[in-house]
Amino acid sequence: MAVAPRGETNVTPTAAASAAIRTDEPTTDPAAASAAAAEAQAPAPTGLPGNGDDDPDERTAADPAAPGRSRSATSPTGARFTRPGGMFSSLRVRNYRYYFAGQVVSNTGTWMQRIAQDWLVLSLTGSPLAVGITTAMQFLPMLLLGLFGGVLADRMPKRRLLIYTQGAMGLLAAGLAVLTVGGVVTPYYVYAFALLLGLVTVVDNPTRQAFVSEMVGPKDLANAVSLNAANFQTARLVGPAVAGLLIAAVGSGWAFAVNALSFAAVIGGLLAMRESELRPTAPIAREKGQLREGLRYVRERPELLWPMVLAGFIGTFGFNFPTLLSGFAYDTFEVGAGQYGLLNTAMAIGSLAGALLAARRGVPRLRRLVGAALAFGALEVVAAFAPDYWTFALLLMLIGVFGLSFNTSVNSMLQLSTDPEMRGRVMGLLVLVFTGGTPIGAPVVGWVTASYGPRLGLLACGLVSAAAAGTVGLVLARSADLRVRFDLHPGRGGRVVAFVPRTGAASKSELAAAC
Repeated sequence: MAVAPRGETNVTPTAAASAAIRTDEPTTDPAAASAAAAEAQAPAPTGLPGNGDDDPDERTAADPAAPGRSRSATSPTGARFTRPGGMFSSLRVRNYRYYFAGQVVSNTGTWMQRIAQDWLVLSLTGSPLAVGITTAMQFLPMLLLGLFGGVLADRMPKRRLLIYTQGAMGLLAAGLAVLTVGGVVTPYYVYAFALLLGLVTVVDNPTRQAFVSEMVGPKDLANAVSLNAANFQTARLVGPAVAGLLIAAVGSGWAFAVNALSFAAVIGGLLAMRESELRPTAPIAREKGQLREGLRYVRERPELLWPMVLAGFIGTFGFNFPTLLSGFAYDTFEVGAGQYGLLNTAMAIGSLAGALLAARRGVPRLRRLVGAALAFGALEVVAAFAPDYWTFALLLMLIGVFGLSFNTSVNSMLQLSTDPEMRGRVMGLLVLVFTGGTPIGAPVVGWVTASYGPRLGLLACGLVSAAAAGTVGLVLARSADLRVRFDLHPGRGGRVVAFVPRTGAASKSELAAAC
């Protein structure tokens, strides 16, 4: 989104019109003067011809703010970008269509590699602990270096950087395929490749998140983020099934080879984009203190800080399903591998539904984000007491719906609330707190599950998530000087639960509007 620099005063339309009249030839025709003033007040055309976007009124990120336009007009709190444009509105943009198509292929390959990698390690060692070590090696770089990846995303052109990172991932998959098919792979080779993949992901993940806004612009950003999530969840349904068939037929190495080839689809889509239709953010110059600047930027803005805190709690403690679901399958319900797979499928179906529902909505507000997190935690608590396998599976679908709703809401809201030159660092911090906490939360949840059973483990995850959502919601309401109002008879267009000014006067703060 384009915003005026902080502290800079925008020229008002009236002043712009007066200046236009003063600099032209003097005129004695009142009608001509009026026409000149009206022309000066009219906003300049912002649509790029031939950009594949059906909405010519959408501003590009490179455009300056219109005269007299405040920050809120292009932020998630402004009416301009809050109306939904349909479930698949962002696919009208040609560049995003290429990106989305490439991701369909690549995400399927990624899920194939995940399954094949775990199966390979398990077949080489016979130890679930070795599988956990592989996962930790892949996530550890994000915990240690996630913020530096965001800085690199701000310093380099994002499209070019993504071509490099996607190419590196493809080469790593190809290398692991050669070792596995050749019969010389060992667990230590797999650990090393997982670590290298994690190092590339440190840069790729925040760059990929921030690049979405350069393809579609502010109005369709929330929709594109939701469709990306739906894309990933669809691959989650297809990829493991294809991997299982391929592993059974020819072995794990060929699943790695297919994943290596899948990166050609993403790179091809990136190369086929029309650069003139992108909305690139100018890379920042390399300077000292840019990492601290990003942290300070988030700390000084409660509309960024508190959603980030909530994402940290949900990501660290709420999303520990690999450990929990295996415990419920084998210990609580005593079912086999097929039923265990169905639990993961139920979760994926719910997540896909949540992503598609989010794609229908406009830009999320803070109350929706907090509400999704609260429902997510509450459903985990309820699922901990599920009496049988099928009730648990149904609850997992609902958990998937609200978990993905939270995930897409926090992603799109943080991007739209962030100045373009800071977006890479903010998204790097989001990835850090949401996924980088896995090496911390997973062992804690695993210990609780092993010591006291999976029911208590899931109950603890749900209570932490719900408590974090409730606390952050109260902090946000107090910071914006709002209170919660319950109305059992809201009338037409009203809400049962609404945030209203505490003092009775309308609050004009950006945080209050975002709620």
